[in-house]
Order: sequence, then C-alpha cells, then structure tokens
Amino acid sequence: MNMPVCSVQRLGMVDYQEARLIQEKLSGEVATGARPATLLLLEHPHTYTFGRRGHIENLLWDEAELERRGIAVHWVDRGGDVTYHGPGQLVGYPLLPLSPTPLLTQTTTGAPRLPQADYVGYVRRLEQMLILSLASFGLDSHQEDGLTGVWVSRDGDSKPSIPDQSPARSLDTAKIAAIGVKVNARGVSLHGFALNVNPDMTYWQGIVGCGLVGYPITCMAELLDPVPGMEAVIQAVINAFGKIFQYEMIES
Repeated sequence: MNMPVCSVQRLGMVDYQEARLIQEKLSGEVATGARPATLLLLEHPHTYTFGRRGHIENLLWDEAELERRGIAVHWVDRGGDVTYHGPGQLVGYPLLPLSPTPLLTQTTTGAPRLPQADYVGYVRRLEQMLILSLASFGLDSHQEDGLTGVWVSRDGDSKPSIPDQSPARSLDTAKIAAIGVKVNARGVSLHGFALNVNPDMTYWQGIVGCGLVGYPITCMAELLDPVPGMEAVIQAVINAFGKIFQYEMIES
C-alpha cells in the first residue's frame, strides 16, 4: 500500500511573522485537501516567542538590550512559554491533518478541539522523530518524564553554554530541542520544533527557556566534532520524519 505524501519545503532564513503567514496559508490548503501534508524547514533571525503559557518575567533582557542585539519578540498561539529562535537552529513547522474525523466539542465553550490523546501522541512522535534524527549523528537523546522536548546526556567533560541555575539539578542532562504546537479548529497542526544545531548560545541568557529554571540548554555543536552542516541535519530530519509519521517525503 502506498504511503501518503508529505511535501517538504526548505525555506532558508525567514522572518518569524512571514513564516506565520506562510503557515496560515498552507494549513488552509491542507485542511481542504488542496495540498498534502507539508513540512516547512527553515531558520529565523534572532527572535524570542512566548506561547499561550508565557510569562513576561521569563524575559530577562530589557528593551535596550533587545534592540542592541536585534531580537524581535512575539506572543503566539502555540503551547508553552518562551523560547529562542535564531541562525544555526533548525526550525520545523509540520502542517499535518491530524483529525480525519470531526473534532470534539468542548461542553463549556462549544469550541471545537482535538481529542487530548491525539494531541499528546503527536507531540511524543515529534520527540521520537528528533531522537531518531540525532541518532543518525551518533547522539543518544531521550524524552524526559513530565517535560516536553528532547534531551541529551553528557559526560563530565561536556559543559552546557547555559549553565544549571539550580544546585538541586544535575548537569548531566540538557535540552537540545524544544517543541511548541497548536492544532487548529480544522484539525491541522501548526508551529512545531526547534533543534539546536550550531546557534549562538548566548541568546538563551536573555530568557528562562520554556519557563524552566535549572535546566541547561545545549546544541549539537557542543557535543559533536566535527559539527554537522545544516543541510545534513535537514536531510536527517526529513528521513526520520518520514519513518515516524509514515509519509513519503517529497521535496518541492
């Protein structure tokens, strides 16, 4: 039996607001069946985004510092708190039809929603896809109970750029990929994942990433020598995405 097709678009460096408009347009086409499931792969200029659970106190730099460093700040409708996007980080926006049947209706508001089990399962599969991608470079990564994203264990000689702020937490685990998603009323996924390949890690000093105090953040460049190029990482993600989500990946 033939697998369904997922269209892959490599967009390069894209302004965050422009990428949001692209998502809105293409997700509408996915919802109507005018286009297949789509995976957008890109990088952003220096940007902080706050999700639906965002807290402004997790932004540590003032307006002057943000302007000096050229950082845009956006409040968006994905899940989670604040995160960073920037050059050297691979961002993926899967636009997938996750609900082939009508959505459930919330009894309190009457608004449509995706069944929670499907939503959680989708996030777990994104994590599995990233774990598989990193494994192709010899990196052993994992999921953390009760947390979203992908994490790596490091030996005692490997230090994260953003150190642990809590003495109660061990430095042997660090976050290497973040996930924040939304499933719209038509059952199509928006937003997605951000994998730290070789970004300027100092930009995480301006936020409490994902609102988690005491959780180090790392990137592939801190763990691998030589550092894989972005194109190699993109190809690994495309391959892993097809395997985990059972799509035939077609670049367009």
